[in-house]
Amino acid sequence: MFPPFDYFAYRRARDQKQKERAARFASLPHPYHLKTTQADKAILEQPIEDLVRDIQASTTSPLSVLRTYGKVAVSAQKRTNCITELLLPEAESWLESEVNLKGPLAGIPVSVKDSLQVKGFDTTLGYSALAGKPFQEDGPLIRLLKDAGAVPYAKTALPITLLSFESANGLWGHCRNPHVPAYSPGGSTGGEAALLAQGGRIGIGSDVAGSVRVPAAWSGIYSLRCSTGRWPKAGVSTSMAGQEGIPSVFSPMARTLNDLTYFTRALIGMKPWKYDYSVHPIAWRDELEADAQSKPLRIGLMTTDVVPPTPAIEHALTATVAALTEAGHTVTEITPPADADPFTGLNLASQLLNSDGCHHFNAKLRSFEPSDPGANQLTRYAHLPRPLRYLYYLYVRYIRRDKVLAALIRDFGPKSSAQLWPLVAQREAFRATWHKWWDAEPQQYDFILCPVNATPALPHNAMYDAVSSCGYTFLWNLLDYSAGVLPVGHVDAIRDALSAPYQTTLKRLGSDHAVARGAWKHYDSAKMAGLPTAVQVVGRRWQEEQVLGYMAAVERALDQYRDPQTGAGGRYTLLEID
Repeated sequence: MFPPFDYFAYRRARDQKQKERAARFASLPHPYHLKTTQADKAILEQPIEDLVRDIQASTTSPLSVLRTYGKVAVSAQKRTNCITELLLPEAESWLESEVNLKGPLAGIPVSVKDSLQVKGFDTTLGYSALAGKPFQEDGPLIRLLKDAGAVPYAKTALPITLLSFESANGLWGHCRNPHVPAYSPGGSTGGEAALLAQGGRIGIGSDVAGSVRVPAAWSGIYSLRCSTGRWPKAGVSTSMAGQEGIPSVFSPMARTLNDLTYFTRALIGMKPWKYDYSVHPIAWRDELEADAQSKPLRIGLMTTDVVPPTPAIEHALTATVAALTEAGHTVTEITPPADADPFTGLNLASQLLNSDGCHHFNAKLRSFEPSDPGANQLTRYAHLPRPLRYLYYLYVRYIRRDKVLAALIRDFGPKSSAQLWPLVAQREAFRATWHKWWDAEPQQYDFILCPVNATPALPHNAMYDAVSSCGYTFLWNLLDYSAGVLPVGHVDAIRDALSAPYQTTLKRLGSDHAVARGAWKHYDSAKMAGLPTAVQVVGRRWQEEQVLGYMAAVERALDQYRDPQTGAGGRYTLLEID
C-alpha cells in the first residue's frame, strides 16, 4: 500500500493487535484473575535455585508457579501496559510437551523482550507493518530457554525504533514506570524492567547503548550487559539488521541479584554456542565469581561524563562509595585516557550506530505512524543536506557557543563505506587505548563504579530533549565491556532537590550545553520522589563472572552501611507485590 493510504493500514493493525491482546487477557482461565495469595508470595520470594529444586523434587507444581507469575502479569499489565504478547495459554501446553523439567531452570517462568521470536506470535518491534506475521518456529534463544527448563510466558514492551530510553510506540502505547506512572520505565527493554519490578522473576533484553541497564536503573531491578559473544542472540528481530558498528547484545535481567547470577550461570552452563554460532565457547568460571567477592577491591570511580549527575544520582553514588570504603575497599577517582575520553567515545559511538543516516529504523514506519521523539531528532539531523548541516554546526558552535552539541552534529549523517571504515578503525584504536590504560599503573582497577544515567527516570516524551544523554552506558558498548546495574535507593523530594535553577547549576559545573540541559530540564525531585536510583559496575571484556561477583560485594557493603548523619541503614527496597 502506498503513502499516505498506508496510514489506514497502521490504524487497522493497531486496533486489531490491541483487541487481540485484550481478548487474551480476558479469556485467561479463572485462576489467573484471582488475587495473589500468601502461597503465591512465597513462590515469588523464593530464590530461583530453591524453586528449581522443589519443582524437580515434585514438591512444587510447575503449573502453580506459572499461574502465580500469570497473576503478576495480569496485575502488571493493568498498572503499566508492559506486555505486548501474552503467551500464558500456550505456556501451559509447553510445560507438558516442550519444556525440559530436568534442566537448570526447571519450571521457571521467563519474560522476554518483544524482539525475541516465539512460534505462533508476531515480533512486531512496535511496527504495524510487522503485525499479523507470526513466526512458525521458535528462535534458537527460545529453544535454549525451553531446553533449560524455562517457560516463556510474556513478551514485553519496547520503543518502535529500539533506540530510546522510553518504551512506547503507536501499536501498543506507552509503557509506564511502576513506581511513578507518569515516568518512563526506561528503554529499550522497558516493558521487561516494568514487569520484573512488579513481581516478575527473570527476563532477557537487548542493549546497544544502555537498553538493559537504563531500564534496570529506572525501574529498580538488576541487569547485566554481557560482552559480545557471551550471551546468545540468534532468533531475534531488530530495527537495524546488519548494524555492527556498535553490536547489540542480548543480556539477562532479574528482580534480585541472586536470581540474575543463577540465571546467567545456568544459561551459559547450557553451552549456548551449540544453539548460536556467534557465542564463544567460554564455560562458566565459578572461581572468578567467587574471587571477585572475597577480597578487598580496588575500584575506579567515574563521577561524571558528558552530562554531570543530578543530585539524586550523585547521592546514590556518594552513598555507594561511602559503603564500599567502610567495608574496606579502596575507591579512587579515575582520570580517563586523554585521547579516549567519554565525550570522544560518545561522538564516535553515535556516528557508528547511525552510519546509515537513520534509514533502517525508519524504513518500516507507515505514513503518520508515531515514532520516538528522540529518534525523530536524530533523523532530522541525519537528513540535513551536508551544506546545511555544516551551516547549522557553525551556528551552534559560534553563535550559541555550544561546543558539545556542535561536535555531535558536525559529522552526524549517512556514511559511505569509505567513510565508515576509518570510524571502525578509530573504534579499535579507542579500545586499545583503554585496554592499555586499565592495565597500567596507577589504574589496575578491579572495576569502575559510575552512574547509569545522569537522571532517574524521565517523564514520557522527554527523549525529545534527552536523546543524547546516554554516555554513561554507551561508552561501555563502544568498548564492549561487561557491566552490571544494581539499585541503591529512591529519590527523596527534599534531600535531592536542586539548590538553584538547573541552568545555574550546569553553568557552575561547567556543563552548560544542550546535551546536559536536555536531561536536567526534566529533573524535579518532588515529582520524581519514589523513583529508584542505581549505580553501574563496569568490568572488562568477557568478565561477566567477575562483574556479578563485584555487584555482590557492592550490595553487601550497601546492606551493612549506616549513614553517619541520619543513622539510616539498609538499601533499596523492592516494589511491594499486590
